[in-house]
Amino acid sequence: MRHTVLTGDRPTGPLHLGHYFGTLANRVKLQHDHTMYVLVADYQVITDRDLPGEIQRNITGLLLDYLAIGLDPAKVTIFQHSAIPELNQLLLPFLSLVSMAELQRNPTVKDEIAHSSQKAVSGLMFTYPVHQAADILFCKGTLVPVGKDQGPHVEVTRLVARRFNERYAPVFPVPELLLGEAPVLRGLDGGKMSKSRGNAIPLSATADETAALIRKARTDSTRLITFDEVERPEVAGLLTMAGLCLGRSPVEIADEIGYGGAAQLKKTVTEAVNEFLAPIRRRRAGISETEAREVLRQGNAHAREQAILTLDEVRAAMGF
Repeated sequence: MRHTVLTGDRPTGPLHLGHYFGTLANRVKLQHDHTMYVLVADYQVITDRDLPGEIQRNITGLLLDYLAIGLDPAKVTIFQHSAIPELNQLLLPFLSLVSMAELQRNPTVKDEIAHSSQKAVSGLMFTYPVHQAADILFCKGTLVPVGKDQGPHVEVTRLVARRFNERYAPVFPVPELLLGEAPVLRGLDGGKMSKSRGNAIPLSATADETAALIRKARTDSTRLITFDEVERPEVAGLLTMAGLCLGRSPVEIADEIGYGGAAQLKKTVTEAVNEFLAPIRRRRAGISETEAREVLRQGNAHAREQAILTLDEVRAAMGF
């Protein structure tokens, strides 16, 4: 079955290894056999912050990350929220299909509120899952590759699609969720890898920058290296990172390190990550910012055409 895939990221900073193994790797695979839309969610930057920050710089960095990991603009439509007003117009009818109680119960919304940098929670935070539903359904998305923490948002999309089809007309498919190889990758402090928590290894980091970050990673005082996610989350996170980069079991890597301790563990992880990132760095170096921006311009034009068609269909189904 050929799917229409919708996925994307907020331009709040560089993408990292957690993004890659959580969802980016799937995008690279899926682009060859499916129709794919990749969203630069610039409007959603202000969901949990008062100001968007260096938004244009972050958008360019995100585009370079996408192209460096191997997304092919001949096969993938890369577009941005703010360039597609018709997409955002879908938010209003979709909001009428969900209750405030349903939005408040969303576990991902609760977690994002807990880590928000805003002094007060904005209304946009609660409508965030419905905004994502508009992102997915404007192109009739049928498959959404995400990390595990975004699963509840996709469930809201499925709910919106079913309720619209039941209330008005069968316009939308009910999309499926696809989890990546490592739905939640631990960061350098043993917690979830995240840009906002400062524990990530960016895909754009140089070899020296990567080595410096890993040197500062948290471990423990036990010299024998073992893989134990419950009792030794920091060590387990580093072993998992090396295992994913090398395509090997973290248990095997731990056995090889043995009594080498934290120093040998970090050396092994650094070599594994730098070897993995080397081809991504080479591709990134060969792409200019002008080329990346042209990819976005063309993607915006294509996405807007689709959004206009879907909005017209929604209006007709609702009787407007």
